[in-house]
Amino acid sequence: MTGRTPLRSHPRPNGEPVRASFSFLAVTSLIALSLSFGVPGRALAQNQQGPVTPPAAKDDDAAARAARDSQAAKEAQEAAQAKGRDQAAETAGDQAAGTGKKKLKNYKVNVELTLVNVGVTDPYGRMVTGLDQENFRIFEDNKEQEVVRFSSEDVPISIGVIFDMSGSMADKFEKSRLAAVQFFKTANPEDEFCLVNFNDRAQLVSNFTGSVEDLQERLMYTAAHGETALFDGIYLGLSQMKGARNSKKALLIISDGGDNHSRYSEVDVRKFVKEADVQIFAIGIFDRGDFKSPEEQNGPALLGEITELTGGRVFRVNSLKDLPDIATKISMELRNQYVLGYRPTNQARDGKWRKIKVRLRPPKGLPPLQVYSRTGYYAPGH
Repeated sequence: MTGRTPLRSHPRPNGEPVRASFSFLAVTSLIALSLSFGVPGRALAQNQQGPVTPPAAKDDDAAARAARDSQAAKEAQEAAQAKGRDQAAETAGDQAAGTGKKKLKNYKVNVELTLVNVGVTDPYGRMVTGLDQENFRIFEDNKEQEVVRFSSEDVPISIGVIFDMSGSMADKFEKSRLAAVQFFKTANPEDEFCLVNFNDRAQLVSNFTGSVEDLQERLMYTAAHGETALFDGIYLGLSQMKGARNSKKALLIISDGGDNHSRYSEVDVRKFVKEADVQIFAIGIFDRGDFKSPEEQNGPALLGEITELTGGRVFRVNSLKDLPDIATKISMELRNQYVLGYRPTNQARDGKWRKIKVRLRPPKGLPPLQVYSRTGYYAPGH
């Protein structure tokens, strides 16, 4: 496929499910149920991938039996933690459904899994696919973390398109609109889009929808005029992401850069970008003339810094005729990323910023590769 550099033909690994764990009470309750309904203790231990607990002898006294049951529950709990808590949770749900009894509710889900989207390109900017989990290393605050989840699947995405309608876009407006339409056309059936326009102010043109035709029609009835409220447009787009149905989220900004009319400041936007788990890409249609305002001069650097925080990047437009192809390239990049999951060794719930760095151990014989990933996240608070 054009724009991608396949490495080899082996199948891509699938990501493991997020694991769940039983609390001690839930494991004890399961053992008690197995004894009362005649389910062998050996089968229960195997379902939990834990050690086999021999049945108690009939002539044991009650105290000895209680001690053995307690020890078996402790061993089962430790085995479930070591082998995979999610399998035990699913087994409990199936058993409860099959016997017509209520599902045991005394379990917890381990939600301390940090997911990082990673893009890899070659020296020509083409996406590199076919890498394996062992080709990646991930660090949090300079401490290497264990990658416990790895995936390279194309998953549904919720995308917000932030479209510049300011007066400075007048001579680029038609090509920019075609680029947005081309981006919408690359959608997968389960993708959803929202559309935000901005000039003197930002406005939501369309809430999340899967109808590409509706989005195209809304873009037809727009015209370029007014000032540039870029920060307001980005802020509104990030706000809309809170209502997205897909876990993977992204923004695409189509603009000539710069801001001269926003209520929100650059500091406000940077803070919101760091808090939101949303990748941001930009198509930068920058003027090359000498007569540029300070805002226009700062546009390329501003978009570059904002996108870099999230693991995205800016695609500069050298020729307006290249706009549709660039939009397609960004869509392909979003759909050919790797997902790395790890459980941070730092479990402190202090709300502080944690720096993330992804490094490669590429297969031999490859040229230098570029890695794109978000630069960090805020730890949960108390």
